[in-house]
Amino acid sequence: MRVLIFGATGMVGQGALRECLLDDGVSEVVTLGRSATGQRHPKLREIVHADLLDYSTIEGELAGFDACFFCLGVASAGMSEADYSGITYDIPLAAAQALLPLNPGMTFVHVSGASADSSEQGRVMWARVKGRTENALLRLPFRAVYVMRPGAIRPLHGIKSRTMAYRVLYGALAPILPALQQWLPRWVTSTEQIGKAMLALVRKGWPKRIVECDDINRL
Repeated sequence: MRVLIFGATGMVGQGALRECLLDDGVSEVVTLGRSATGQRHPKLREIVHADLLDYSTIEGELAGFDACFFCLGVASAGMSEADYSGITYDIPLAAAQALLPLNPGMTFVHVSGASADSSEQGRVMWARVKGRTENALLRLPFRAVYVMRPGAIRPLHGIKSRTMAYRVLYGALAPILPALQQWLPRWVTSTEQIGKAMLALVRKGWPKRIVECDDINRL
């Protein structure tokens, strides 16, 4: 299996990358982003690309993948809806539309968030934008498209969020997160479980295309 990962320097992307590198069924992992991960592994190749809205100059490197794990995201705090949409909607759609003609048999897995608004009409800005992104991606004719909606995410194996507020929050909750994941699987998962669930979606599929937090923990 050849896997392409967007956002591999973020918390979720680091988890996805780790599980792919550990999985014997994954032959190659390619990361694509504005910066390199800094990791070295025989299965890992990195593409540093500044413009995440235009892939025309690297099309030759984007074919032949079995899966894409799109983990790139940003917190909405302090952002206008237009700016937040530019990252949360425009970038994943540009990536997916560039990949589709080159990899129609690909499974595309997008990491969204719990409580995303599929109606696109709600009062919460970030939920509306995430819902609009989900709906647009689910309409694309890849072999399969899945949207993952994790809740709170327990970072494992030394993985840390790049967002300071999340680092502080997860640091404060670290002593109780293992118990919360066990007791509240509908709301809490881990970076390891998300990575494993992504690979399971490619291999086995899932009856629902919107994969909620408890689904992630069961995969």
